[in-house]
Amino acid sequence: MLTEDKSHYRRKIQELSLLFEVSQTLDQSIDLEHVVTPVLKAIAENMGMLRGTITLLNRESGEISIEAAYGLSSLQKEKGKYRVGEGITGKVVQTGKPMVIPNISAEPMFLNRTGARKDLQKKDISFICVPIKLGNETIGALSVDRLFAVDISLDEDVRLLSIISSMIARAVKLRQEIEEERQRLLEENIRLQEVLKDRFKPSNIVGNSHAMQEVFDLIAQVSKSDATVLIRGESGTGKELVAQALHYNSLRSDKPFIKVNCAALPETVIESELFGHEKGAFTGAIATRKGRFELANGGTIFLDEIGDLSPTTQVKLLRVLQEREFERVGGNETLRSNVRIITATNRNLEELMEKGLFREDLYYRLNVFPIHIPPLRDRKSDITLLADYFTEKYSRVNHKPIRRISTSAINLLTNYHWPGNVRELENCIERAVLLSSDEVIHGHLLPPTLQSAESTGTQLHTTLEEAVEKMERELILDALKSSKGNMAKAARFLGISERIMGLRVKKHRIETKAFRGRR
Repeated sequence: MLTEDKSHYRRKIQELSLLFEVSQTLDQSIDLEHVVTPVLKAIAENMGMLRGTITLLNRESGEISIEAAYGLSSLQKEKGKYRVGEGITGKVVQTGKPMVIPNISAEPMFLNRTGARKDLQKKDISFICVPIKLGNETIGALSVDRLFAVDISLDEDVRLLSIISSMIARAVKLRQEIEEERQRLLEENIRLQEVLKDRFKPSNIVGNSHAMQEVFDLIAQVSKSDATVLIRGESGTGKELVAQALHYNSLRSDKPFIKVNCAALPETVIESELFGHEKGAFTGAIATRKGRFELANGGTIFLDEIGDLSPTTQVKLLRVLQEREFERVGGNETLRSNVRIITATNRNLEELMEKGLFREDLYYRLNVFPIHIPPLRDRKSDITLLADYFTEKYSRVNHKPIRRISTSAINLLTNYHWPGNVRELENCIERAVLLSSDEVIHGHLLPPTLQSAESTGTQLHTTLEEAVEKMERELILDALKSSKGNMAKAARFLGISERIMGLRVKKHRIETKAFRGRR
């Protein structure tokens, strides 16, 4: 009797251990495919199982197939397909009730569809199959087979497997709820995008300032037309991004978008690049070549740095604008191309016209719809947004997690005059991400040009005491930002007492309420 009690106790301990392991495994991943095989392995190791399968029902096809298996080859797993009501597995899915087959050789309903038992004596194998249910709906089955023995309680196995199947069902339900929530959020996102269409903002441009909103409004007004657009602005302001926004929000968005940097091409080859050439037109022309205007047919051609075109090329471009036709270099055939022309320049075209370097008639052909991109110094409110965007971008590219930008770094960024505009800001942030060693972008990681007295607004002559005071204030501000205004937590960050923290906050006239709720 005592031996039986000990055996019963050991079995209960084994069951609890198995249930705990299954629970832990199911919690490891949202993806059910990653956890069901380890669950079967745990069952096998604890129950002496020869083989096991988890089958799921496809409601659309009505087919029951093996989702995961233990002790089966890939081919055998592929063979394990049933209809509802077919075989033991199909019957369990149909009725929602478990079935126990003590001896599979004596059961005609057992189909051995996988062919896994042909090399074993069927009379030695028992088969247990329990349903996997969500509420009153049966979504699949959990089945095992093991060597038959008189001292094994198959009823106890059914009870244990039923508990495990309910755990699997709850995991399935949780994942369904997550998927439904994801789908709901996706639909809500689509709905909000529809609502926000009236407030147009290209997805490829970062900025919420009033100056940029005016640019977005102009893009929205002209993008659906075929009007020629002249984009003006300093180098590095993002003129190419505006050109892309115009094309991809136009009716030509599914057609080619061809870019040409007029300043990067020598005068001797610019004509061939734009209009193409015939075989033998010049030395090296070993084959006929299509130009950019032909390649852009039906779409958009973007001519960057248009102010650097030579007078000869300007004449030919004017003809394309007026007549929509051209000839390849060395060719006589007149070609036509249906393209929308977008141009950009950082040069003063009006001054170039006065000097005779840019044709007046071409200027008026290009300047149908001008868009001016403001320099970064005129859109200060966008600097933090852009800095966050580039921080996230280069953190991902360089596999270096960056949690935040320090207050001192933000002050340097917002006080600088940015002669290189957004391109210069991007380069600064990329450098800072690479230099960071504590997941924070600090002020001292930014380039020396930002550390100057002019860019930071600091005095050229600072006493040691003033420098220490300033550093102390910056450290306290950073600690308060990290603790969301909690002075006790900020004091622990800095390794000082709460009393000293309070005195320093009072000394520097810092308002802790400003940090509450901030990230």
